Amino acid sequence: MKCIRCFILFFLCSFLATAQQVSNVELVDAISGNTFATALHPPSTTMVFVFTSMSCPYAKLYEDRIQELFQKYAGSRVSFALVNPHAGQSGESREQMASLSWAKNLGIPFLMDTDQAFTRQTSVRKIPEVVLVSSGPTGYSIVYQGAIDNNPQSDTSASVHYLDNALRDILARKRPSPAITRAVGCNIRLTN
Repeated sequence: MKCIRCFILFFLCSFLATAQQVSNVELVDAISGNTFATALHPPSTTMVFVFTSMSCPYAKLYEDRIQELFQKYAGSRVSFALVNPHAGQSGESREQMASLSWAKNLGIPFLMDTDQAFTRQTSVRKIPEVVLVSSGPTGYSIVYQGAIDNNPQSDTSASVHYLDNALRDILARKRPSPAITRAVGCNIRLTN
């Protein structure tokens, strides 16, 4: 009986320690019109996907923080991309997305997830929510998912900077802790 309990405990720990695998992501950038694909990035690159939209007020509250993080990690092995799970819906056209001047000026792709396949694959539910993807021996996997920090209303009142901490951990070759946090924001409207 003790042996069975040990086996079950070992199985559960192994299952929980394994990060969610991510298949190759291929989405069109609304700003450049080019296809963004994870397969085109070197394996040493960590990719930050920020799920956002044009109409969510929470997304607007985080714009400056995303820009600061992008600039802080420029030159490291970190790539940023915005992902719009509402692309093609009312108020979320390609033209409207392409007009997001701060992303355009920084060269951050604004990816259109029109069929919501990537959104479903990652189980993202809120805007903004971050998915941090890193490569390993078995391919790309999610190493952090959740909130950017712990205060959506005020960047100066945020006391825990989840995404920044996760990126520092990854660049130091450590596993981010925590690996999952609860994002606060607008609900993603999944289509059929």
